[in-house]
Amino acid sequence: MSVIHLVVKEQPSVPLEAECISPDSFAELSNDEIRALRVYHGKRQCRVDDFFDVDGEKSDHIQIHGDVGRVRWLGRAMTRGTLQIYGDVGMHLGAYMKNGRIEVHGNAGDWIGAEMKNGFVHIHGDAGGQIGAAYRGSLRGMKNGTIIVDGTAGIEVGMRMRRGTIVVGGKVRDFAGLQMKGGTLVLLGGAEIRTGAWMTRGTIISLKPIQLMPTFRTSGPMNPMFMNVYARQLGKLGIDLPFDRRSGSYIRHCGDMSIPGKGELFVWQS
Repeated sequence: MSVIHLVVKEQPSVPLEAECISPDSFAELSNDEIRALRVYHGKRQCRVDDFFDVDGEKSDHIQIHGDVGRVRWLGRAMTRGTLQIYGDVGMHLGAYMKNGRIEVHGNAGDWIGAEMKNGFVHIHGDAGGQIGAAYRGSLRGMKNGTIIVDGTAGIEVGMRMRRGTIVVGGKVRDFAGLQMKGGTLVLLGGAEIRTGAWMTRGTIISLKPIQLMPTFRTSGPMNPMFMNVYARQLGKLGIDLPFDRRSGSYIRHCGDMSIPGKGELFVWQS
């Protein structure tokens, strides 16, 4: 498998808009054509090779080496291939993604996988807010796919998500699952306040105690059968989701009743 390597040679002084760096864009281009692709450094139009050394051509497998924390829109709307980043990455990674795989060995900014339709994103560090969320003014966030964050995450994770799965290993900030319409949000490290606010449907699972809003109604402890299915699927990704009744049970809460909503929030109790 041929791989195109991009190595950071100059850090942008302001955010760099680089949505052309995507497996779809690189798949049929020669090395010269890749280096000549247009990126936007503030108001200036620049070339990819103004900021990156490029090795390889005509491949939908890309590796980026170095800190791209100020580079935005990498992998935008990608439909194929892989994008591996060895370093921190900026905002809007994998936004509108339709397929393929993104893996980040570092931290990531806000709006990871925003409004994505399918695909797989794995962040091995911490992430910002609005993961898999809907952009301002849009009614629906991610529609399918999987996003995994090993570390912590910011506000409004899964905001207005419709389908798909988001898993966060560390603690999540306020408004996780805000206006959620479907899908599954797994909080291995718990969350801060207002979790599930205004959610209409969908499932939120927390393995740590969380502060519930008064608009959620408690239904009592249970071990629903679908947790076994979740546990098997997430187990393939190296995520341990408890489901054995001998180890504990989930306390089910329904809401948000102020909508009224039909969402479910499960909190594990060992």
